[in-house]
Amino acid sequence: MQLKNLGIGMVIIGIVMMAYTGFNYVTTEKVVDFGPIQVNKEVNHPINWSPIAGIILAVGGIVLIVTSKKTA
Repeated sequence: MQLKNLGIGMVIIGIVMMAYTGFNYVTTEKVVDFGPIQVNKEVNHPINWSPIAGIILAVGGIVLIVTSKKTA
């Protein structure tokens, strides 16, 4: 039962990774702090991955689901 649940989770995560190939998050850095005057800069940090990683994860999940049915 544990392998089947792990396989289902891997398939779901793999499909999401194929649909969304990355995301960005923004941080704020203080550039100038001169008394009451402050200048801030927003910096984008992209995180990207290949859709091939999602395919591999989904296929691995399917293999786990199939093999768990055979052993149970």
